[in-house]
Amino acid sequence: MYKLQGRVFFDRFTSLMVHIWTMDWKSYIDEQVHRHYWDHDDTCAFTTLSIVSELFAIPLESQVMDSALGMWGAGGHRAQCGLVEGALMFIGILGSRRGLNRNQVSGLCKSFARGFEKRFGSLVCRELRPEGFGPDNPPHICEDLSKRAIHHTTGFLADAFQLEPIPPGAKP
Repeated sequence: MYKLQGRVFFDRFTSLMVHIWTMDWKSYIDEQVHRHYWDHDDTCAFTTLSIVSELFAIPLESQVMDSALGMWGAGGHRAQCGLVEGALMFIGILGSRRGLNRNQVSGLCKSFARGFEKRFGSLVCRELRPEGFGPDNPPHICEDLSKRAIHHTTGFLADAFQLEPIPPGAKP
C-alpha cells in the first residue's frame, strides 16, 4: 500500500506518544491518480495538474483547472496526450512563479517534451493509447501510464526547479 516512514515524538503537554507518518510522493501519485479516475472520472490533464500542484504546494485557480477539462488527447481526438498538456501547463505556472522568462519556460517545456518522448515513445495520445476511446474499452485504461507519466513529470519538476515534492499533510 504506502511506503511509510514513522517518526515519533513526545507531546509534552498531553504526555501521549504521537506518530507522524509521511507518504512518499510516488505512492501519493498512485493513490491520487486512482482516486481522480475512478471516483471523479477526471481527465489526464486535469489529474496531472491537480496532483503536481498539490505536491509542489502551488494552488491553482478554478479557471486553470477548467481549461484542462478538454485536454485528454484534444477532447478525445487523440492528438497531444493530456498527460503532456497538463505537465506543460504546470511548467509555465511554476516557471512564472519562480521568475523565469518566456524563453526559459519554453526551454523547460522543450526539455520536458523531449524527455517524455524518449521515455514513453511519443507525445501523441493515439500512439500512447492505440485502442482509442471506444465504448468497449475497459474504463481508465491509461491509469498505469498516467501513474508512470506523473512520476516522470514530478521528477522533472523537482530537478528543474530544485524543489522537493511533498504530499499534502506530510512532514519533510
